[in-house]
Amino acid sequence: MTDNFNRRDVLRAAVAGAAVFGTGTASYAQSTWPTKPVTMIVPFPAGGGTDAFARPMAAQFTRLAGKSLVIDNRGGAGGTLGAGIAAKASPDGYTLFMGAVHHTIAPSMYPRLDYNIETDLIPLILVASVPQVLVVNPKNIPGAGFKEFMAQVKANPGKLNYGSAGGGTSHHLAGELFKQQSNTFITHIPYRGAGPALNDLIAGQVDMMFDGLGSSAAHIKGGRIKALMVSGPKRNAAFPDVPCAAELGMPEYNVTTWYGVWAPKGTPADAQARAIEEIRKAVSTDEAKAVWANQGAEFANVSGPQFDTFVKAEIRKWAAVVKASGAKLD
Repeated sequence: MTDNFNRRDVLRAAVAGAAVFGTGTASYAQSTWPTKPVTMIVPFPAGGGTDAFARPMAAQFTRLAGKSLVIDNRGGAGGTLGAGIAAKASPDGYTLFMGAVHHTIAPSMYPRLDYNIETDLIPLILVASVPQVLVVNPKNIPGAGFKEFMAQVKANPGKLNYGSAGGGTSHHLAGELFKQQSNTFITHIPYRGAGPALNDLIAGQVDMMFDGLGSSAAHIKGGRIKALMVSGPKRNAAFPDVPCAAELGMPEYNVTTWYGVWAPKGTPADAQARAIEEIRKAVSTDEAKAVWANQGAEFANVSGPQFDTFVKAEIRKWAAVVKASGAKLD
């Protein structure tokens, strides 16, 4: 299935978003927010893909805004536990939520969520987008590349496994989509976040992951895991030696992991506008740009109503993937 994250559409939305928010941000130019530290709930354990962007962003926010942006990791239930906590937090402008593509999958996978991503949280800004990458433990799956990997998978249906950040996350659905399009069977092993799954991949407890490039990048460069394929129609500039799905005969395998920031419903408009402004400045620093580039990520700079539109489109897209694959929580 083709990913709906169209870069040109996003850039057009960014321009429109700048126009929409330009007036609003100016009208709140005298706002004193933040007057105290701000907490950002990250709904996965430390060390995962969300953390890989949240912590560098928080460091730059703290430096520029003059008040700390404190990361509060609340992992569990595929990221939905932390989302529920954020949705119920006091809407005073001092609690933010850094969610991901996983949270647009969750409504199709979890029948009884205690929050609604469309009504209980306000989408502020999309901060990073990275392609999904197939990574393996080189001891568990030896061989030169993707061709040898596929031969091993097809010769051992169900015997090899892949870890994910939890049932219903993009890691899980990316794996199910791969199985569907490659006509293979690989056993899913859910974890409580990408960090623990990556740790077990490195240790050889699981064979592979379909991970966001952001959290795998350092481990690929360190030789602890091996990248066999990056999703989408082109190679990633940060890893030019890793072939893309299109050139490996899987042109429809195009999965993007993205990360964004929300606020609880009822958060004052001035705090929303200032949060967008300060996050945009933080991600636009040279220090953050270097981190993003090192992880193969892009900053689309889509905010407010345009980010809301994007989130709704992702919910529809992933609902179709869940239905087509028959994916269920393990």
